[in-house]
Amino acid sequence: MISPLYASFIDGNIAEDARNVFDLIAPQDGKIVGRIAEAGQPGVDKAVAAASAAFAGHRKQPTHVRIGWLKAAAKALLQTSDDIAAIICTDVGKPIRMASFEVRRGAEFLEATAAALTQFGGETVPLDVTPAGANHFGFVRHIPYGVVAGITPFNAPVNLLVQKVAPAIAAGNAIVVKPAPAGTRTALKLAQLFLDAGWPENLFTVVTGDKETAAALAAHEGVRAVSFTGSTSGGEALARAAGAKKFLAELGSNAANIVLDDADVTVAAKKIASAAFEASGQQCISAQRILVARSRLGEFLDAFVQAAKSLKVGEATEPTTDVGPMVSAAAAERVTVMCADAIAHGARYALEPTRKGAVVSPGILVDVSSNARLWREEVFGPVAVVASFEQIDEALALANDSPFGLQGAVFTRDLGAVLRFADDFDVGALWINEATRFRLDNYPFGGVKQSGVGREGVRHAIEELSQLRFVGMTI
Repeated sequence: MISPLYASFIDGNIAEDARNVFDLIAPQDGKIVGRIAEAGQPGVDKAVAAASAAFAGHRKQPTHVRIGWLKAAAKALLQTSDDIAAIICTDVGKPIRMASFEVRRGAEFLEATAAALTQFGGETVPLDVTPAGANHFGFVRHIPYGVVAGITPFNAPVNLLVQKVAPAIAAGNAIVVKPAPAGTRTALKLAQLFLDAGWPENLFTVVTGDKETAAALAAHEGVRAVSFTGSTSGGEALARAAGAKKFLAELGSNAANIVLDDADVTVAAKKIASAAFEASGQQCISAQRILVARSRLGEFLDAFVQAAKSLKVGEATEPTTDVGPMVSAAAAERVTVMCADAIAHGARYALEPTRKGAVVSPGILVDVSSNARLWREEVFGPVAVVASFEQIDEALALANDSPFGLQGAVFTRDLGAVLRFADDFDVGALWINEATRFRLDNYPFGGVKQSGVGREGVRHAIEELSQLRFVGMTI
């Protein structure tokens, strides 16, 4: 039996051209789900041309029409949430409970974007602050870029796709999405779903494939802005391909969670365990480096190990599963290799992970050298490092000892300490008494250093995916 082919969604149809294909493999059982076509340059050319025509035909649609599109998409997504969650569970290995939550969150994001448009406007400019500006009037308005490229990762194939599509459409653009291979079926499902919900044809198209297609899309002269979520190395490669155009990137992380000596250690351990290990740690803001006041280290470590052990490792389809398979056996092997490297550098296990196929159980390491890969790199798996510190200065030095700076967390009751970390913790976002995987969609989300450029979040993403035009006149 020939596996089904998944190819680009353009002109309201799945493309039939499949010059190069590769297998989509389910991580839970290793079975082939289907074949994915590499769109390459020809597929990208076709998609961008179609999107350009759709943009030209709909660029002056009034705001209330765009609001209607977003609300219709949200309703359609909720109505098919079970089917889409099942696809995510199969293709990504995300536990079904979390996949279902993700789909609901995607619908909520569409609704929130629609609501944000009711308050989204420009500004007037006081030109008469100089003598030459007297008797002049100026205003600034947001205008679309045209065709936007959205390049999305596997780990949240609804949420991170909608985080790009909804703001792009709200700002008046057309968007071409290139999902990660494991997110392909989800992206194609959403493109068809939104079209059926009344979206204009080719305002949201999908090209399928891997790195070749992503590079061709970012580099295409008809694409005027790129929004990418993925690894730092991938972002750097795509930025070079994109050249002189708007580039919005949410990249890698190695999130530090800090527990001060006045924290509720039991609460901190539970929240950080969830942030480190659920969904196999495959989130950019999963807790990786846990820094604990030395006076509370033993107490915290005991509670952290127990919290990790309480998480259920099992089949992704089971509603009670917290830690399912990673996206692939290769990803699981990478985690195993990084753990072995840390042990070789003198680390030891407080909780040793086990691996079976693509499933890796939670792992906790202590005495990890700063030269070990687990300290320096993003593990993107269910493994955490615990280290201790004496003073806040040392905690900050350890936390900032990273090329990344996406989202951080501090557990404390000390307001003075909170303000110190707010000033000196090199991250794009900081949570107090929540672990780093906690995220809401209405605040500006993005990183510093090698964790990216630009900000996501409902209103902030609309701003990023639009450009400013100034108009001045004599009165």
